[in-house]
Amino acid sequence: MDVMPLLLLVAGSTAIAAAARRTPVPAPLLLVAAGLVVSFVPGIPDYTLDPDVVLPLLLPPLLYTSASDSSYLDLRAQFRPVALLSVGYVLFATFAVGWVAYLIIPGLPLTAALVLGAVVAPPDAVAATAVARRVGLPSRITTILQGESLLNDATAITAYKVALAAAVGAGATWAGGVVEFLIAAVGGVGVGLVLMAPLHWLRTHLREPLLQNTLSLLIPFVAYGVAEQVHASGVLAVVVVALYLGHRAWEVDFATRLQEEAVWKMVAFILESAVFALIGLQLPVVLKGLGAYEGALAAGYAVVLFLVVVVTRFVWVYPTTLLPRLLSRRVREREEDPTWRGAMVTSWAGMRGVVSLAIAFSIPLTVHGGRPFPQRNLILFLTFTTVIGTLVVQGLTLPPLIRLLKFPGRDRQAETLAEANAQAQASRAAEGRLDELLADERNSLPPPLADRLRQVLESRRNSVWERLGQANPVTGESVDDTYRRLSREMISSEREVFVRLRDLRYIDDEMLRVLLRRLDLEEAAAYREAV
Repeated sequence: MDVMPLLLLVAGSTAIAAAARRTPVPAPLLLVAAGLVVSFVPGIPDYTLDPDVVLPLLLPPLLYTSASDSSYLDLRAQFRPVALLSVGYVLFATFAVGWVAYLIIPGLPLTAALVLGAVVAPPDAVAATAVARRVGLPSRITTILQGESLLNDATAITAYKVALAAAVGAGATWAGGVVEFLIAAVGGVGVGLVLMAPLHWLRTHLREPLLQNTLSLLIPFVAYGVAEQVHASGVLAVVVVALYLGHRAWEVDFATRLQEEAVWKMVAFILESAVFALIGLQLPVVLKGLGAYEGALAAGYAVVLFLVVVVTRFVWVYPTTLLPRLLSRRVREREEDPTWRGAMVTSWAGMRGVVSLAIAFSIPLTVHGGRPFPQRNLILFLTFTTVIGTLVVQGLTLPPLIRLLKFPGRDRQAETLAEANAQAQASRAAEGRLDELLADERNSLPPPLADRLRQVLESRRNSVWERLGQANPVTGESVDDTYRRLSREMISSEREVFVRLRDLRYIDDEMLRVLLRRLDLEEAAAYREAV
């Protein structure tokens, strides 16, 4: 196996993603554009998307990182709008796009058109949240978009399987499709519920951080694989497990959490970068074999389908956002006013991504009887143009749209005050526990060490309040920021001494690693407090 194409993809995509952080263009868009340009460079390897790689190997870890970073409590509070988008909208878009494609494309059977509709129905999990994080959307809208992107792939994949069965002549019926959908959904959630507690028990009882992190990397693949093995939704199984483990992450050993966060950030960064680069690199593949649909005709179909995809989201989002509040007093009492601006952003944040392309590439070449699948190459082309169109048009215009709508910014002062109050309550509880422990003769400490424990609590409690205070007139830093900066400078000086002592052979490399790890943990703690 030639590994050079893979190395080129990973190295190139990560370099472009890193460069995107210094530009106003979101990384997904820059990566797609780079992929489009590079795809026609002579000598570039063939990067045809393989659904047998993307769905079981790339999708689970991307879903896992997104779900574990989400808030279970926030998603539960927004369950109704999330469900309406992740299930209702995907099915609505499947039928709407499929029906329009059936009407405008001669010779395209309705079943094949519904396959196309299911393929382009789910908005992308990564693109929307990447843009949302960058522009600072209100937390409610961000939660809804994240929740939708976590669950809609399961709906789309199931709808695709039902439509595909009908298109290839497998005798699918509407009743059978509903049953299959329910089995996939209930089964996926069921597998997640069965796995989440044993996996959490393993995470909390393994004492070796290396083993704990290895388990963490395996979890999304285990959940996805087990669910798919029983013909349930692997997507839902991964999401359920990740939400549970993320909600209970505080019970895991601190060293594991520190390592796990760093590992998963790296994994997510590499996979997200490679995925968007792969989208652009598919252009030569989808242009092959268009035949009679080359040129202006194919471009016209692409424009119409793009507009249908955009319009159907508005048609679905506005009524399902505003009507329940008008019709139900319970909704008005339990949910905050979504406002037309929130509905506008939710409607426009409908970028499609790699899952749509992966599903499209999984369409078989033939149907039962050996005949070619109807218009397969055209479906691939229209899926590609829809993905590129939504990423470029909506991805580029979403940030200025959000700025134009002037959403209220986050109240940093109120957030810091809430943090300070929470820290004060925690510190009081810790002081009470310390007094209880020191009262036991088995826990006796010399007074200086006992005072040091109290000083740590005092420093932690005061650090948040100091953030509310005046900044240094010379540096602009708060007292707390200056304290942390000086602390890091001191740690840096200690680190230099340890290295010099190693070079003089006063200590060996093994002792150096122990001492440096101790300093690294202290510096990491200081950094996390500063953030």
